[in-house]
Amino acid sequence: MGTVGPGGGQAFSGLEDSSVDATVLRMLLGSQLRRLREAAGITPEQAGYEIRGSRSKISRLENGRVRLKSRDLTDLLTLYGVFDEGLRSKFVELARQSNAPDWWTKYSDILPDWFETYLGLEAAAATIRSFEVQFVHGLFQTEDYARAVTRLGRKTAPPEEVERRVALRLKRQDLLSRPNPPRIWSVMDEAVLRRPVGGPAVMRAQFQHLIEVAELPHVTLQVVPFANGGHAGESGSFTVLRFEERDLPDVVYIEQLTGAIYLDQRSDVEHYLEVVDELSSEAPTPAETARFIQLVAWET
Repeated sequence: MGTVGPGGGQAFSGLEDSSVDATVLRMLLGSQLRRLREAAGITPEQAGYEIRGSRSKISRLENGRVRLKSRDLTDLLTLYGVFDEGLRSKFVELARQSNAPDWWTKYSDILPDWFETYLGLEAAAATIRSFEVQFVHGLFQTEDYARAVTRLGRKTAPPEEVERRVALRLKRQDLLSRPNPPRIWSVMDEAVLRRPVGGPAVMRAQFQHLIEVAELPHVTLQVVPFANGGHAGESGSFTVLRFEERDLPDVVYIEQLTGAIYLDQRSDVEHYLEVVDELSSEAPTPAETARFIQLVAWET
């Protein structure tokens, strides 16, 4: 069911399904607001000024990376020429639904804003493709491995903070067993397996877990061996998130020490997809990868 918006377009196509996740709803609402703004010939700077903000705030709203305040929403709808009370009411109600708390809210004391954005994208993605050069992907880490990785970056953190960060990482992994889980295709450099994190026992358990995870029908794991020499992933780790909803652009996520980069320009996304495709084609098959991980485990 859809509602006709300015210009005759469908303003709520796909949004009135009550099963739509709050994160997806924010992203779809942002996409609709962008369409309304562009149809009205309003620049992001003008829209930002109208809601006492900036171009970057409009960008975050239109990408669904921040929650919509009722006042900002109604001011933007007025600016964009949306005066139909029924249509405005639907926007406000859907914005209210999109502001429902996410499961990671209870970890807000240890969760930076830039990573909260990623959790929303990860939860909403239909396909997750990644390349890792240093650590096992967070969705596949064992508890002991996650604890060792956390301690590497936070040597002075109190034990209770470390445990909360580990709990957060493990909670993310619930999406592996949820109904209709995302398709995950992860490629690792051999260095991930060779780097001793937490000691031999922790690494052997992590290897076994990777072999088990790789048996899930929606998970594909590959390792690019040292023997292949240099490869296209020399710039470092990254993740490409793709969504079923046609209005949602693919996103490339690149994590840094104190922040992250999010790329959604088509040319950028296509470049990273080309890189991960090349890495996948050069790496051993998933079955060969499982045998390779087992071999490394025996050597550990």
